[in-house]
Amino acid sequence: MRLFYCETTGWLGSLGLLVLRLVMGAAFILHGWPKIQDPVGWMGPDAAMPAALLALAAVAEFGGGIALIVGFLTRLASLGIAGVMVVAIAKVHVPAGHPFVSTVGASYELPATYLACAVLLLILGSGRLGLDAFLFGRARETKQVEAAS
Repeated sequence: MRLFYCETTGWLGSLGLLVLRLVMGAAFILHGWPKIQDPVGWMGPDAAMPAALLALAAVAEFGGGIALIVGFLTRLASLGIAGVMVVAIAKVHVPAGHPFVSTVGASYELPATYLACAVLLLILGSGRLGLDAFLFGRARETKQVEAAS
């Protein structure tokens, strides 16, 4: 159960994680929505990625966005999103010669920022203000009370 929830922050930190989860979750729902509509074809017919990986990316973005908003399986959702961002940087942006930041044209600033946020949520989890805390934190507290009895 500690994989899904362990206390990493207080209430103020949990509030900050909630804000991050809401914004990032909404962004990934919007990024993932068109992909989930055509999970194996969203990159077009000449995609260099296998169809199964395209479908996993669509699910990671759309489903991961929903999971982040409600704080359910936050670490797992963050792992999926982080994987998609690593692939986007390594397979799209770096080979195309995009800089990290650019005032004109493409860059990999946004996927790198999403990657950093996903790593933060992977490490810290949802905080106290998510379903992970309610479901898995409550289960741990119940086991501790039963063990003490």
